[in-house]
Amino acid sequence: MAAPKKVAVVLKAVKKITVQFCPFEPNVRSTREFLALVGSEKARATNMNCEVIPMVKHDKSEPAVEVAFMDGETLLMKGAHLSGREMLSAFQSRCTAKDPQGKPAAKK
Repeated sequence: MAAPKKVAVVLKAVKKITVQFCPFEPNVRSTREFLALVGSEKARATNMNCEVIPMVKHDKSEPAVEVAFMDGETLLMKGAHLSGREMLSAFQSRCTAKDPQGKPAAKK
């Protein structure tokens, strides 16, 4: 089995990421993996103004990630039914579409 490919997480278009989960529930793995990726130093260095807020609750709540973009749009991902790879893929595709440096190149 091949080792997982390292992915670069770019937070340029992101204003705030709120990650909430109950650590005692069995379905939080993907949400915790996503938090580890977006909370890493390398990812945070791509946008120092982006807030990453982990909310650890003990209320048996469903794991969820809410991403607020610079343009006011939000992305809500329910982590109970998504894998870490699916969450990251959805996040990256939305970030790529909103990348301010990518838009001028697309117009040419």
